[in-house]
Amino acid sequence: MKSRVKNILKTEPADQAFTVCGWVRTKRDTGSFSFVEVNDGSCLSNLQIIADQSLPNYAADIKNISTGSSVVVHGILKASPAKGQAVELHAESLDVVGEADAEVYPLQKKRHTFEFLREISHLRPRTNALGAVARVRSRLSYAVHQFFQERRFVQVHTPIITTSDCEGAGEMFQVVTGQEKGTNDHFFGRSAGLTVSGQLQAEVYALALGDVYTFGPTFRAENSNTSRHLAEFWMIEPEMAFCDLQGNMKMAEEMLKYLLQDAMDNCPEDMQLFNNFIEKGLLKKLQTVVDKDFAHITYTEAVDRLCSCGKQFEYPVRWGIDLQSEHERYLTEEVFQRPLIVTDYPANIKPFYMRLSDDRKTVAAMDILVPGIGEIIGGSQREERLEVLLSRMVEAGINLDDYSWYTDLRRYGSVPHSGYGLGFERLVQFVTGMTNIREVIPFPRTPGSAPC
Repeated sequence: MKSRVKNILKTEPADQAFTVCGWVRTKRDTGSFSFVEVNDGSCLSNLQIIADQSLPNYAADIKNISTGSSVVVHGILKASPAKGQAVELHAESLDVVGEADAEVYPLQKKRHTFEFLREISHLRPRTNALGAVARVRSRLSYAVHQFFQERRFVQVHTPIITTSDCEGAGEMFQVVTGQEKGTNDHFFGRSAGLTVSGQLQAEVYALALGDVYTFGPTFRAENSNTSRHLAEFWMIEPEMAFCDLQGNMKMAEEMLKYLLQDAMDNCPEDMQLFNNFIEKGLLKKLQTVVDKDFAHITYTEAVDRLCSCGKQFEYPVRWGIDLQSEHERYLTEEVFQRPLIVTDYPANIKPFYMRLSDDRKTVAAMDILVPGIGEIIGGSQREERLEVLLSRMVEAGINLDDYSWYTDLRRYGSVPHSGYGLGFERLVQFVTGMTNIREVIPFPRTPGSAPC
């Protein structure tokens, strides 16, 4: 049975036998033996292999191993006299499974720019930083399910192909067939697209099962080529019955703190890498988010603060427009210096399903803003009153017949309910300190680019 490097490095050296399968990071030869650094992706650290000339394939294979080659090593674990490592594996056999041509292999022992690594997305997981991102992303995914399952939420798999435009922005990838014939046949008998959100369908199950959540891919056909946007991304969307905006905000804050603490507790080596080389002070920033209560402010109060601060923004601020990233970051980084929840946004800039406030100018919406990113969570209490919902849908130009199933939820046992959406890549970006969202998803899809 093969062993993972992560587990071997934690083992007390007691002349135990181990088999390791991995890829060569570096190799250094001396007169009678070679030091081979092997990594199998289980952790950031490499395992040092000592291969001496007594091995039958030493001259033919081992001395010619290059970076990137895959190997299978069987050996005895011993205490290491070298600094920086407690153990090393003394090889009893070392077989080269797959060679890597050193002259053309693009990942050498040096730092590569993230821009360069995007050009070889099929190889970039082998680097320290992108491998660490993958492990932290995996752990965060696990923690998401753990958080909701511990609270008795039911996971719902909402459709990827949908006939509902949740955001009402017309930024959906349309699904059509028959293009080779010059037609646009509707496979489902009507216009359909790739989902931008599973929220509306999640409401169906929340109003039957109580508390539910979705966690799946979503798509946005927005021609936005920035460091914060992707055409394909993953969304976490809980939906809670008998829950108002206050309960919604409490759950969102609790979840965000839970996920940050889990990553720091379970990925210490990878998180230290990000703290040292990606964002200085990252761990302190994340711990501050966990330890401090989030600040609260209404949208109107936020606009007043921004208008009176004397700072010149690229996008001027006035009541009735959506806050931009520069506004959000100013509030979190300079004014409050901690995460901030902004509530009660103007109704005319928010989707039809958000609950209309008594002033009929604002809705029971909330955004959670964090330093360095801006908005990371957006949510609302949903409009549970049928007459108000119908009025809002008509104002938005929505065909009521297409959403009869949605309005039925208000006809048959309607209850106050709320939910929010957390862009998973935004979360991973915040946790790792990566400045570009393309680095925190395995295969980024952006306008004009879809590698692999």
